Amino acid sequence: MAGSERDGRGGTRSYDAVIVGGSLAGCATAMLLGRAGARVAVVEKSPDPAAYKRICSHFIQASAVPTLERLELLEPMEAAGAVRPRLRVRVPWGWVAAPPGRVARGVNLRRSKLDPMLRERAAATPGVEVLLGQAVREVRRAGGRVAGVVARDRDGVETVFEAPLTIGADGRDSSVVGLAGVKEKTHPHGRFVYGGYFEGVTPRHAPDASVWMRDPEWSAAFPTDGGLTLYAVMPTLDRLPEFKADPVAAMLDYFEAAPDAPSLRSATLTDDGLLGKIDMTNRVRTPTAPGLALVGDAALATDPLFGIGCGWAFQTAEWLADSVAPALRGEGELEAGLRRYRRLHRRRLGGHAWSIHDYATGRKLQPPERLIFSAAVRNPRVATIFETYGTRQIGPARMIATAMPLAAATNARHSLGQRRGGRPGKLGDGVEKAA
Repeated sequence: MAGSERDGRGGTRSYDAVIVGGSLAGCATAMLLGRAGARVAVVEKSPDPAAYKRICSHFIQASAVPTLERLELLEPMEAAGAVRPRLRVRVPWGWVAAPPGRVARGVNLRRSKLDPMLRERAAATPGVEVLLGQAVREVRRAGGRVAGVVARDRDGVETVFEAPLTIGADGRDSSVVGLAGVKEKTHPHGRFVYGGYFEGVTPRHAPDASVWMRDPEWSAAFPTDGGLTLYAVMPTLDRLPEFKADPVAAMLDYFEAAPDAPSLRSATLTDDGLLGKIDMTNRVRTPTAPGLALVGDAALATDPLFGIGCGWAFQTAEWLADSVAPALRGEGELEAGLRRYRRLHRRRLGGHAWSIHDYATGRKLQPPERLIFSAAVRNPRVATIFETYGTRQIGPARMIATAMPLAAATNARHSLGQRRGGRPGKLGDGVEKAA
């Protein structure tokens, strides 16, 4: 592939930044730093340029679409068959859907297409080298700072990659985190997940993504390229034995019981079959240390129920690149750039992470959530706020401040209408029937 002619076999190589991990976060960071004039090595353990992450919802939230546009990826993704969904959520009171045009759309493209595309584009970026088949074995240090890595290829040949900035972009189980001794906090997960690609059965609201909040369980349908739909379920852990016994049968039964959900009994499961993940412990790491930065799941690996991993991979890549690029050009101190990135990461994602980890325990909806969810079914303004938050375009504090008073008034009017004869109210009162 272009940009990867040097195989990294032996010796010492020097760069402005070395990125460990050649998937979404790593390649996006490399492209942005390369465009900013930095010399970048992407060190990827898989030797296959077509490798991709297999267990993933592939749903890129609307919050990350501006980053895709900046990377000049959105049009190629659409040309490859990407679907542009909105988000619809089925809660116990009905469907939540913002009025058309009120909320930005996300992107769905299978990782089997997206990952190779991104890797190829990173390798074609001036200043970027993508080196495949290189497994990191050691983190180098100099004066108390991380100063690069040592990687070994499949033949056992080791190469030293020196750089003032090392970037961990190697996912939830990051080797860089372990080798560098980065501390982490974990939060338990009370659910498990099974999912697979089906064809022949399209969800009711396609091409939009549909999510069923079954309190406390969850299921979803993500229409994507090639006429396929990713169907996934996330039950609580007490139901794990029935899924382990017969995952496909349990999956079909699960969707059969979901309200307003399609039956999958006539659908065809692709050859990839059903994939499952049992341990989904939430992992939180400080995203920077001297000479080190973490992006994507390496920094924050949260509950996949909300489909935020892909979007946050792109967004954290952009935040880091913008924060450190001046220093890599010699226009400032690198540690100042890392501090800027750390603050931005905490400010943009801290509130979301807290709320996600709280719900990941497997608990049922709490009264404030029930208030907002039920009002979002009845009031398009609440639905718009809810969807804007659900697609991570605003944080939880802003969502609560704007949605809670409106939700309380909406439900009060709804209750009054019910007592007066079952009339839910008029659209002019800010109330409408379920979408």
